[in-house]
Amino acid sequence: MPETILVIAALAVLAADVLVMRDDPARQRFIVSAAISCVGCFAALFWMFNIEHHETVLNGMLVVDPLTRLLKAALLGLTAFTLLISVERDFTDHVGEYCALILLATVGMMFLVSSEELLMIFLSLELTSLSLYILAAFNKRDIRSAEAALKYFLFGGTAAAFALFGLSLIYGLSGATNLKQIARALSGQALDPLLICAIVMTIVGFGFKVAAVPFHLWAPDAYQGAPTPSAAFIASGSKVASFFIFAKVMMLGFAGAEGSAAWRSMISGWVPAIALLAVLSMALGNLAAIAQKNVKRLLAYSAIAHAGYALLGVLADNAQGVSSLVYYVVTYALTVLGAFGVVAIVEETTGDSHMGNFAGLARRAPVLALCMMIFMLSLAGIPPLAGFFGKFYLFAAAAGSDSKNLGLLWLVIFAVAMSAVSLYYYLQVLKQIYVAEAPASASSVTPSLFTQGVVALLAAGVVLLGCAPDLLVGRLVQAIKIAGL
Repeated sequence: MPETILVIAALAVLAADVLVMRDDPARQRFIVSAAISCVGCFAALFWMFNIEHHETVLNGMLVVDPLTRLLKAALLGLTAFTLLISVERDFTDHVGEYCALILLATVGMMFLVSSEELLMIFLSLELTSLSLYILAAFNKRDIRSAEAALKYFLFGGTAAAFALFGLSLIYGLSGATNLKQIARALSGQALDPLLICAIVMTIVGFGFKVAAVPFHLWAPDAYQGAPTPSAAFIASGSKVASFFIFAKVMMLGFAGAEGSAAWRSMISGWVPAIALLAVLSMALGNLAAIAQKNVKRLLAYSAIAHAGYALLGVLADNAQGVSSLVYYVVTYALTVLGAFGVVAIVEETTGDSHMGNFAGLARRAPVLALCMMIFMLSLAGIPPLAGFFGKFYLFAAAAGSDSKNLGLLWLVIFAVAMSAVSLYYYLQVLKQIYVAEAPASASSVTPSLFTQGVVALLAAGVVLLGCAPDLLVGRLVQAIKIAGL
């Protein structure tokens, strides 16, 4: 039902914009369309939290439980904030279509987190992806937007082919499409070449979706070329849904084929394969980010590194790993959405998101500068911000996953080292904002109170979830216990 409400809201936005407001100024149309969309999000949220029971729909194709409700609530919140940071941006005249596509992408993500059946997972992935491809191409005034969408589409199409091939092999091996039934069918089977091929193809498909190395090539160009609010949505909402379904497929569907990535005790399975992706993502993402002079590209490479950290939660393969993963991706999404909100304002004022354009921002827009400092320090993992506790929970879950063999301690040590490296490039952004002098010809940055309020709310959320992590973690632990993960 929440998904139905969002679809109705998307149709209402289209009808209002195309049939009634087409000749009105773009800013006015954006305000009305975003307002209708946000009302749809809040209506869906209200309906969702009136469902108290664990429910399965369509013979187990979709599952509604406290954990999926929490994730859907996070997705709806991220969608509403994406719409709010879009209101004052000037990148399209097709306002109704833009807001409707944001809502439809959210519907795909909400189906994705509820899916426990292969066909539904693939359909939800494609509904989400097709909407995001179009959102990346939404700035028709900038050729880089079309280029970003083309690269995103080509890599996404390749990912879909790999994922479909892997899921088809799983069905062929198990004769089932439900994740739990697949695990039962594969239980006790040897890790034969066909099953290894199925696992590898599935990991490749999801690896593209979460931008893990070596499947990350689309991310820097897509983030830089796409309209900044679209890039923010790709970097936040889609990551939350993709990481959760990735973990679900691995932990539920391939239960019994884990193997081990413990130091000097590696055993074939999906765990060592994902451990390799995590190491490559953390290393390449952090080292490449150091060389970036464009803040959007820096955030893209940073996202690749954060994909490596998040994979530690999947590798833990237990309830603690799931709770740490969900906490991490939700707080990361909130943080990166706020960072893109600041970048959008600076980009619109100066014409580009080059790091030099942030010089002296602390004197030109002190509230935005303070918010950006919170976002950068949270991404770097500085306490008491949400990013610190996100990494702490992930590292603790990975280190404690196999105490007999020191767990994934080697991977945690590597992640801590890479996290220290990341501090350098986040501080480079803050150095521009607080230390560098703005050139005399620099344009003044004068964001509206509304935009500053939205960004400040996101920053407050990052501080609140950092100072009181149990607000989310406590609920997650209870929800995971009920869900039986």
